[in-house]
Amino acid sequence: MMKAAAIDLGTNTFHLIIAAYGSSGDLDILYKTNQPVRLGEGRLNENIIIPEAFERGLVALEQFAEEIRKYGVTTVRATATSAVRSAANGQDFVKAAKERSGITITAISGDEEAEYIFKGVKATGVIDETSLIMDIGGGSTEFILCNEKELLWKKSYDLGAARLMQAYFHSDPINNEDQLHISTHLYTQTATLREAITKHQPKHLIGSAGAFETFAGMLEPELNVKLLKSHPIHIDAYRHLSATFINSTHAERAAMQGLIPLRVDMIVMASLLTDYILRISGIQRISLSTYDLKMGVLYSIAESEGGSTN
Repeated sequence: MMKAAAIDLGTNTFHLIIAAYGSSGDLDILYKTNQPVRLGEGRLNENIIIPEAFERGLVALEQFAEEIRKYGVTTVRATATSAVRSAANGQDFVKAAKERSGITITAISGDEEAEYIFKGVKATGVIDETSLIMDIGGGSTEFILCNEKELLWKKSYDLGAARLMQAYFHSDPINNEDQLHISTHLYTQTATLREAITKHQPKHLIGSAGAFETFAGMLEPELNVKLLKSHPIHIDAYRHLSATFINSTHAERAAMQGLIPLRVDMIVMASLLTDYILRISGIQRISLSTYDLKMGVLYSIAESEGGSTN
């Protein structure tokens, strides 16, 4: 039985997922973990990985390599996204990672990232009409327009939560001036997205993991998000939660049950981003997909190794 590992080196968090492939191409998840390395800390918008973040990333990969050895993995695919691909010292990190952990990292383009995300979300079965998939990262946010059968349009924008936070989040709670700067920036950067939305008229917003897991988990605390492939998010309940995040102080959010430390401030940026998308699209239906880039990578490995993934 083939075993494969997908590593997603995100701007905020590094993820490792190990799976075994059945003869039909079905995935059996053997192990999952993540490390909040905060690779984009401090100077993300200057395209620099600072030394402390650099070292945290290498330590996380050394730990991942140990698990990969333990499970007898035969195929490893490590993909680096916005922070590594845009950093002046990104290739230094890739080289150091190979030396320290033995893991070969490929920095993928925003388009490749979007394709993997689509492949992962599609595998959940949640796409049942023309939809807009949104994956909010720390460095970039990917948007994919699709239907049940095909990807219609995709684009990655340097509009991640960490980038927005470093550039515009200067008040506590975030004031109207900071919010206006963010809204203006989003509007000026997303003309092509608005054109695509007008053309394809999506009716369903699907949030890929990350912040959307937080939204779903905080709206329904009894949910075990780890056991779900997808889950509907009630739009009115989302709007109330979003307003709560935006209007609260850092200390108030830090005290909220179910909000992990990494997201205490990032969730404000994710809420503003999601609110903006709902506003420009008029979409009235939201779902969470817990499958994202890493699951898309695992399905791609199966395809390239000759397996079937539906």
